[in-house]
Amino acid sequence: MPQKTPLMAVTGSTLVLSPRRPDATAAHAPARTPGPYRRLFALPGTRGFTAGNLIARLPMGMFGISAVLMIAGQRGSYALAGAVTATGLAATALVAPWTARLVDRYGQARIALPATAVAVLGSLSLVLCVRTQAPAWTLFASYAATATTPNIGGMSRARWTHLLPPASHHTAMSFEQAADELCYLLGPVAAAFLCTALFPEAGTLVAAVLLLTGMTVFTAHRTTEPPPAGARPATGTGRSLPRRLLPLLGLFLATGVVFGSMEVTSIAHIGAQGLGAATGPVLALQAAGSCAAGLLYGTRRPRSLRTCLLALAAAMALPWIAAGAGSLALLGCALLLAGAATAPAMVTAMALVQRATPRERLNEGMTLAVTAILGGIAVGSATAGLAVDHLGTTTAYLLPAAAALLALLAAVAGRFDPAAE
Repeated sequence: MPQKTPLMAVTGSTLVLSPRRPDATAAHAPARTPGPYRRLFALPGTRGFTAGNLIARLPMGMFGISAVLMIAGQRGSYALAGAVTATGLAATALVAPWTARLVDRYGQARIALPATAVAVLGSLSLVLCVRTQAPAWTLFASYAATATTPNIGGMSRARWTHLLPPASHHTAMSFEQAADELCYLLGPVAAAFLCTALFPEAGTLVAAVLLLTGMTVFTAHRTTEPPPAGARPATGTGRSLPRRLLPLLGLFLATGVVFGSMEVTSIAHIGAQGLGAATGPVLALQAAGSCAAGLLYGTRRPRSLRTCLLALAAAMALPWIAAGAGSLALLGCALLLAGAATAPAMVTAMALVQRATPRERLNEGMTLAVTAILGGIAVGSATAGLAVDHLGTTTAYLLPAAAALLALLAAVAGRFDPAAE
């Protein structure tokens, strides 16, 4: 048995207290290593710009449904509401890359805040035109002005890239993907509540205030902002950025088709079963699965893009199987798993965009990827609507599965950076 250290000892003729030896186990206990996300937010300024990022990001999931509910409620036409929001989406696809290029060239604070102010004025103009029964063309013009909204997700990713060593980029990109999913999970719910519980314009007004507030907080943290491209020489090869990213943009277009077709098909399928009230909670499972998987993926070793897309293609077949079984609970579980497969694929694909884009044009590269996703969502939504009308809701679930398979084939055929694979 180990001997205990005596509490008292005799020194000469004096009785004294012996010093207690520290516990050997405690002395050799390893220090607790902080988690990957704690290390991210230990950097000065990261919590501040992330708070602004999340506030400004939430309206991204609010504006579309708020506009539809406001216009349809005041004008009595869902066709007009859909046409106005589609016009805004098309305008965003044209304007967003130019806004991102200006942000990269002149700096986030100098461009993002004025561009946000223009977008907010467009939202306020839309509210005023709807409220005063102005001609229909004014609705299109007002909503098109919101296309100047900067890509807050791209700017946040650019900050992480500027602040962190490459080894930590995976965790940061995973967090950003989870933030996207969280805002698109909460945004529509908040918009629907505001427009129905208060008044039809409430969703758009609150979203505009949140956007301006969040962007102000985000751009106020200048110490974490990457230097503008005008302050350093370009590192590009002279090849246009859209052409350099073309294989990846095709992949993002296909994944956008997955998102758009899945949402429309699920809404139609649940409605056809007479369970329209369950649409929101069931669709929220998909976003929740993606959000949770994104956070978990950030703590794990990144996988290859082909592996992630293979998992996505397999998971996207689950809702079709569940729809054929006719069980709403089974469909909810299938959408949860499908959402969980989405985040790793998106994080890995965004990492490839990051590697293929010169640092001084990173926000533009990220925005091009988001624009491709939006284009795919538009195509997927329209195609799914036709499939539902002509083939039925169960068969229409084959569309997102086919789009995921197309994304996998694009990854197999594309010439991506081998180091990323």
